[in-house]
Amino acid sequence: MSGFRSELAGPLATVIIESAVDAIVVIDARGRIEVFNPAAERLFGYREAEVLGRNVSMLMPSPYREAHDGYLARYLEEGSARIIGIGREVQGLKRDGTVFPLHLSVGEMLVDGQRKFTGILHDLSARIELETRLRGSEARWRAIVESAVDAIIVIDNHGRIEAFNPAAERLFGYSEREAIGEDVTLLMPPPYRDEHDGYLERYQREGDARVIGIGREVPGRHRDGTIIPLHLSVGEMVVDGEHKFTGMLHDLSARKRVEQQLSEQGSLAKIGEMAAVLAHEIRNPLAGIRGAMQVMAARHDPASKEAMVTREIIARVDTLSELMQDLLLFARPPKPRTDPVDLERLILSIVDLLGRDPEVHGVRVSIKGSTPLVRADAELLKIVFQNLLINGAHAMGGRGELNVRLAASGSVSTVAFADSGPGIPPELRDKIFTPFFTTKVRGTGLGLPTAKRLIEAQGGSILVDCPAGGGTTVTVQLPVLTD
Repeated sequence: MSGFRSELAGPLATVIIESAVDAIVVIDARGRIEVFNPAAERLFGYREAEVLGRNVSMLMPSPYREAHDGYLARYLEEGSARIIGIGREVQGLKRDGTVFPLHLSVGEMLVDGQRKFTGILHDLSARIELETRLRGSEARWRAIVESAVDAIIVIDNHGRIEAFNPAAERLFGYSEREAIGEDVTLLMPPPYRDEHDGYLERYQREGDARVIGIGREVPGRHRDGTIIPLHLSVGEMVVDGEHKFTGMLHDLSARKRVEQQLSEQGSLAKIGEMAAVLAHEIRNPLAGIRGAMQVMAARHDPASKEAMVTREIIARVDTLSELMQDLLLFARPPKPRTDPVDLERLILSIVDLLGRDPEVHGVRVSIKGSTPLVRADAELLKIVFQNLLINGAHAMGGRGELNVRLAASGSVSTVAFADSGPGIPPELRDKIFTPFFTTKVRGTGLGLPTAKRLIEAQGGSILVDCPAGGGTTVTVQLPVLTD
């Protein structure tokens, strides 16, 4: 694994890049390769060590190879982008000289002030071969369509669906019987739905083709209303004198999630740099202000107005210091040092500590179930579990019973924290892991996002559920300790 990959965004981004199905290649502003993941090794036939530091044009056939450096230089100088931020079909060159079709999407990012470009590549060879084979007999055509991994939809010149293969059924949620005869706009979100029929009529009248014969990214609409990112390639054919249009669609959802995760990791790296600067520039002056206020407070009668004001200033300084600490923990979490951890014992120690806090003194914590030892960082788990217990106690107004359930299934250990508070409104549930989002008067909005980062860094997961009966349940899953 290249050093840049670890430097880019930490262990989570490394896992994403290493495990991605599609090839991921990162280059610097001069076109030199800095990341070449295992999928890229399989796709092009080179080992990572063979390509790092070399110009990415080595992966392109002529004339793209010769034109690439000029295009990159022109973009850096003038900002003239042809493919950055979008997806398109291109050609790649394997180590053995084979030229093959690819779908390429390119993104740009800044790392330590340096421009980097991320290319995510999907091999289209199977699809191109499939398109060639579709020109065969009807029997072969039907067999190919039915067994294809990608969705295949055929429409007539009025836009009515005539063929809808099993992959299309899985992709859009409609059965073939439900889709046949319907207008293909059924599968499109606005405004594409409203524009499609006009485009089809204009093409047949004037021959103005925008997507026929090429590939592009488009949104699709699932039966349940979900918008799906798709790669669409459209072909035209004549059957018994009638024009038909064949659309082949590949679901890009997984790739978009990878792109989003990589983007988030890049953003977190920037936040980490900012947090380090803020910590240095702000925390030291805050310590000086606090010390000065303590000296001033000692000179006044504790019951005086001046003493009250200085105590309030000290409290506000402490709050700001805690915010800086929370920001640093979120932006630059420590690398986990895993050891065998007894979850029940760890939770009992946290409960004992919280029992001394007057704000949650009226909360009873009930721990039920058991689980084997897990491999985790006990200190990081303390931060997470303490945050979840305090959140639950605050949700119940500092009184009531908070239930903690321990369980294990296979190689996963589960800890569920359930409170009896009002729960989380449905419209806010998608935002609870968003940094700086909070419903508390004095909350920083970093507690749950930090908990998520710390748990995922240890190979675990964290989920939030609001049962119909009320309350909130936060479930943490961690890997069980194995020999």
